[in-house]
Amino acid sequence: MFIFSSRRYGRSNIFKRYGAPVRTNSAGGPLPRLPRKDRDWARVRINIVALGFCFFWIALWGRAWYLQMVTGPHLAERARRQHMVSELVSGHRGMIYDRNGQVLARSVEARSVCAWPRKIQDFYETANRLGLILGMAPQEIFQKLSTAKGHFIYLKRKVDDASAEAVRNAGLAGIGLSREYDRIYPFKHLAGQLLGFVGQDDKGLEGLERSMDERLGCIPTRQVVQKDAKGRRFYLQEEGLPEPRGEDVVLTLDVQMQFLAEESVARAVKEADARWGGALIVDVPTGDILAWAQFPFFNPNAFRESTPLMYRNRLASDALEPGSTFKPFVMATALQENKITPGTPIDCEGGKWASKSFTIRDTGSYGVLPASKVLRYSSNIGMAKIGLSLGAPIFHKYLQALGFGERTGVPVAESRGILRIPRDWSEIDVMSASFGQSVSVTGLQMAQAYLTLLNGGIYKSLQLIRGDDKVEEHHKRIFSDKTTREVMQMMRDVVQEKDGTGKHARLDGVAAAGKTGTAQKADHRAGIYGAKRLASFVGFFPAETPRYLILVMVDEPARAQFGGLVAAPAFREIAGRILSYAGIMQPADAVGWRSQPGAADAGAFRLRKYKLAGQDVPLFVENMRESGRKAGMRLPDHLAKASEFVPDVMGKSVRNAVELFARGGIVPEIKGNGTRVVRQSPPPGTVWPKNADASNCTLWLSES
Repeated sequence: MFIFSSRRYGRSNIFKRYGAPVRTNSAGGPLPRLPRKDRDWARVRINIVALGFCFFWIALWGRAWYLQMVTGPHLAERARRQHMVSELVSGHRGMIYDRNGQVLARSVEARSVCAWPRKIQDFYETANRLGLILGMAPQEIFQKLSTAKGHFIYLKRKVDDASAEAVRNAGLAGIGLSREYDRIYPFKHLAGQLLGFVGQDDKGLEGLERSMDERLGCIPTRQVVQKDAKGRRFYLQEEGLPEPRGEDVVLTLDVQMQFLAEESVARAVKEADARWGGALIVDVPTGDILAWAQFPFFNPNAFRESTPLMYRNRLASDALEPGSTFKPFVMATALQENKITPGTPIDCEGGKWASKSFTIRDTGSYGVLPASKVLRYSSNIGMAKIGLSLGAPIFHKYLQALGFGERTGVPVAESRGILRIPRDWSEIDVMSASFGQSVSVTGLQMAQAYLTLLNGGIYKSLQLIRGDDKVEEHHKRIFSDKTTREVMQMMRDVVQEKDGTGKHARLDGVAAAGKTGTAQKADHRAGIYGAKRLASFVGFFPAETPRYLILVMVDEPARAQFGGLVAAPAFREIAGRILSYAGIMQPADAVGWRSQPGAADAGAFRLRKYKLAGQDVPLFVENMRESGRKAGMRLPDHLAKASEFVPDVMGKSVRNAVELFARGGIVPEIKGNGTRVVRQSPPPGTVWPKNADASNCTLWLSES
């Protein structure tokens, strides 16, 4: 044990030995002890936070490395299965326009309820919940789900917006919504039989939709598409995939002419209590079909509620005996072959001519008539004698050159008609064919033949699709220019002369020409001609330089059966309104259309106080509404404005919104994908813009 001496080992010496500083005063003694200084806690806290951030970043980078390098492939596969699905994309069917850009048919998005049965755990619960939403029997849904053989099935196609939203909100496993397209026709029944309709699978079933399906439609393709958390599909264009789309088609039709033709035909059919009626309007210089009207009307939007007889395109599909409208071609053939001249006398036998076992009668007792008056009075006996002078081979050659017995080439489902070969013709066949019996033709073939006659005797093809000008392989002269002028003069006398059969087709201020027809219809059960008739009229105007050709057919009229009393007044009404619309005629005091007193049974209408307009007026006026008001015409419900203000279509379905805008006279431009309107221009409640068109009337769509 060591004992330290304070002398030898004092306090200062001890601290010096171990290196500790010793504070002393000036006398060498130690200083008084001071209090200890506090720690710097702010610096401590900063060091702790910095250390925490370091640990956090190390953990974050570690987690990121783990997710990417260890579980990355597995998570990526799960995400792909959740957001990427294989879907059958049907594509957007091409639109159909008229010559002025009005939309006649377009496709809008629709939703179909579909199922992936392998992802459904409880079929019973799913069927019960869907049955309430879709209005279907749960047993039916359960049967579809339980018996499904594939990975994907449809439960209900093209449901309404409310049902689609309810299915989306239900969030049922294995149940989803598939995007399809629904076809809508904004002008409803306008040209319904010509346009036709499409089925559930977006395939054309009738009309132009069927005959031009390869052009309008597109082949459905199965594509892998990406969807968001709500199951909404992203745009294919954003994924670099082309959106399947059909080709648009522009028709030669004019919506305004189509309307006025339909209205006039409907009036003629109703007043005559007929079975059906039809009309064609053709622009003679170009061969464009401007109107294709039929009554009773057919609305393609509700094709399931119609019968095949309603949507049958009779003007192209029904081959009927033409009657006296066939006589101008017989007369032209005889003139071309120099068998007769306009002044050749022909004995009409006093109205009755018995030839062997065949007796021909006229409606009047005519004696000897010049050939020109044979056509004016529509003498069957005179035409039969002219036909006999031709013989079957020559007669058949000209009829075949005019296109009878062959399809016209217009892209519709049409009949060839009946034109037998010459060796099958007897003498009676030649005689009866001379006044429109023993042959069957369609209204389309008749318009084609008259177009050739009005084109100076040179074959000219009818046109229905703009931009598809046919290479007219015929392009040959059938009649000389002299022959066609002589026949056209005879047809002018039919209308303009007081004793002509077509006097009810006469127009005020413009010379018209044409030919009436009253064809007996065969009773196939009895094997003879019955009491039913086909009344028709084919006319053109102006008579000197034809600009418009109009064909009117009224089948089985019950009141007045003659074409001059049933079809000719309808021609007069259509032609008079075309004169105003095209600017050839203008009303002097806006008196407009008024029915003749006491002429309701004949369907006659008279246009008063019209005067000739300048020839420099363009063919189509720009503002149809202004022209319609001047002419006193009434626009249809889907063209007339229901109100002077823009309707509110926010939240409405695309179909409903388009129809409401169409009542204002336009079809709006559609932007975006979806089934409901989320924004519109012009705003609701504002006045319709002047000269409104699709460029300044737009609807934006969204899924919800």
